[in-house]
Amino acid sequence: QVQLVESGGGSVQAGNSLTLSCTASGGTLSRYGMGWFRQPPGKERRFVATINYSGSTTDYSDSGKGRFTIFRDNAKNTVYLHMNSLTPEDTAVYYCAARTSTNSATAATFYRYWGQGTQVTVSS
Repeated sequence: QVQLVESGGGSVQAGNSLTLSCTASGGTLSRYGMGWFRQPPGKERRFVATINYSGSTTDYSDSGKGRFTIFRDNAKNTVYLHMNSLTPEDTAVYYCAARTSTNSATAATFYRYWGQGTQVTVSS
């Protein structure tokens, strides 16, 4: 049973950067494709970024392209999401997820394991 724990969330002002971390236990992260999703207040959970097992393949939502970078350190069993140029529209609870496949994926239904989420609040 893989357990995921997100960290690095917080309150920042618009224009700043933030890096989220997702550390796994109970499993070897290098076996899993990973993703980041977010859920703004009162809205559905949405895809943000995904990465395959080795880090050679990544994909981003339209809102994340050019601003967000997903990367991983399998030796540390950790996946990261670096976010630049944050805006109030990025305010959400951010979740990391792992799928039982080495491939990346953009749909939440492909992911089996989820973290509890970390809050990111961006003020103008």
